[in-house]
Amino acid sequence: MNLSLKNLSHVLAATVLSLGLVACNKNAPTAEKKAETETNVSSIEQIKKNGVVRIGVFSDKPPFGYLDAQGKNQGFDVEIAKHVAKDLLGDENKVEFVLTEAANRVEYLKANKVDIIFANFTVTPERKEVVDFAKPYLKVSLGVVSPKAKPITDIAQLKDQTLLVNKGTTADSFFTKSHPEIKLQKYEQNTETFDALKDGRGVALAHDNLLVLAWAKENPNYTVGITSLGQHDLIAPAVKKGDKALLDWLNQDLEKLSKEGVIQQAYEKTLKPVYGDTIDPKDLLVE
Repeated sequence: MNLSLKNLSHVLAATVLSLGLVACNKNAPTAEKKAETETNVSSIEQIKKNGVVRIGVFSDKPPFGYLDAQGKNQGFDVEIAKHVAKDLLGDENKVEFVLTEAANRVEYLKANKVDIIFANFTVTPERKEVVDFAKPYLKVSLGVVSPKAKPITDIAQLKDQTLLVNKGTTADSFFTKSHPEIKLQKYEQNTETFDALKDGRGVALAHDNLLVLAWAKENPNYTVGITSLGQHDLIAPAVKKGDKALLDWLNQDLEKLSKEGVIQQAYEKTLKPVYGDTIDPKDLLVE
């Protein structure tokens, strides 16, 4: 079938227009790249637009993050997080504390349930692959608490025994990798783990040494027979992997808060009443 000159001109015009559109869009960003760029650029702007910063904290890990009798968030991590919210949004009350457990801190960042994690988060090589850690503010190692009547003072005593740990913690990782001869009983929440120790479901409990020292002080029938185990680790807040804008801002703010003495003040308010003079703050706080 032959095309008329008129129809042929229409076809040629459409072809030229099509080729022109392709040429114009050749260097245009894909939808994925555009979304990625917008996410990276607008993270802080989105927080300001929302008028609230969502910060993940613990609900059951005193003196770092816990709920008081009135259901209000308290603790060392919480005090610092309030100052971060104030610097970011001009008001420390413009923060939504999202309660988290050790095992879901990474997932909450990935799923965009929180903007920042301030939940006594120990920096490890594995975690650095999936989240971005900001400037550390605290040093910690592992400790082991056990009944005073049957104290665990040496790791050799734990062979073929049941040790209580929290899922996703450095204690879980350390004993899983380095001491397969020790049976681990794992729990999601700190409350569950310490209740299990009281119920005799394990001979001892391993966690951050600062936590078990504080807990033993409140529970005099127990003692921290091993006060420092493994390497000294760093505690730091974290943001979603790749969120450079928020990470850079947070690093600058933590540096400012440290120079202003805010982190030292948080220590005096929340940690010193627990540890007294038994621990030198210089051994805990990161300058």
